[in-house]
Amino acid sequence: MLHHFYLFLLAALQGVTELFPISSLGHSILVPALFRWPINRDASWFLPFIVVLHLGTLVALLSFFWRDWVELIGAFLRDRGRPRSAETRLLWLLILASIPAGLLGLALAHRIKDLFGGFGFAAVALMVNGVLLIWGDRLRAREPSHTLEKLSWGRALIIGFAQSLALIPGFSRSGATLVAGIGVGLDYANSARFSFLLATPIIGAAGLLEVPKLAHQHLSHGLYGVIVLSGIISAIFAWFSVWFLMRYFHQHEIKALRPFGIYCILFGAFALLVGNGGL
Repeated sequence: MLHHFYLFLLAALQGVTELFPISSLGHSILVPALFRWPINRDASWFLPFIVVLHLGTLVALLSFFWRDWVELIGAFLRDRGRPRSAETRLLWLLILASIPAGLLGLALAHRIKDLFGGFGFAAVALMVNGVLLIWGDRLRAREPSHTLEKLSWGRALIIGFAQSLALIPGFSRSGATLVAGIGVGLDYANSARFSFLLATPIIGAAGLLEVPKLAHQHLSHGLYGVIVLSGIISAIFAWFSVWFLMRYFHQHEIKALRPFGIYCILFGAFALLVGNGGL
C-alpha cells in the first residue's frame, strides 16, 4: 500500500507539472530521487503507468477545451479543410506547429533521454528553463502585436519548434511554447490558449503510440487498478492546473512567468546542492 501511495503522488505531480511551465519530465527525475520514493522506473509496469498518466492529462485537456475543439473541427468540416474561417485557419496552425516536435520525438526522443536524462543535467536544465521564463517576461514588456486570428504560419512554426525543447528533461513544453508565443507577439492569454491547444495532439499522440504496448504487459489485476486510479488522479490535477493557469494568464499582464521561473531556478539549485543521494 505504501508503494501505491508513491505512485499516486507521482500521478498528481505529473498532472500538475505537465501543464505548469516547470517541466514534468524534469520533476519526474528529480523529485523521486531527492525524496527517495521507492519507485522502480525499470519495472515492466512503469511504461504502462506513464502512458496512462499522459492519457489522463489528455482527458483533462479535452474536457476543458472541448468547446474549442468542437468549433475548430466543425469549421474545418464546413470549410472542407480550406482556411476560410478563423477557426479552420487556427486548426491548420496547430497542425503545422505540431509537426516539429512530432517528428523529432519519433526520431530522437529515446536517444535524447538516454543522453540527457541524468539527475544533474535535469537540475541544470530546469534552472535554464527558469531563466527562459524570466526572459519571456522581458519580451512581454512589449505591446502585443498579434492575436491568434493574425498569427502567421511562420510564427506558429516557431512555437512548434520551441515545443521540441520539452524532449530534453528539465525544459518545459508549456514554458517553451508560452515564451515563444510571447516572443512572436502574443499576449499571455493568447499564448497560453495556443500552448494548451497545441499540447492536446502532441500529448495524445505520445500516449496513443504507446497504448498497443499495454496489451503485451502481464500485470496483476490489483496493479491494473492502481494504474487506472493513477490516471484519474493525473487527469483531475491536470484539469485544475489548466483551469488555474487560464485564469491566471487572463488576469496578469506583466511578469506572469516570473514566479515559475524563480521556482525552477531555486528548485534546480536545491537539487544540485542536495545531490541525487536523497535527503
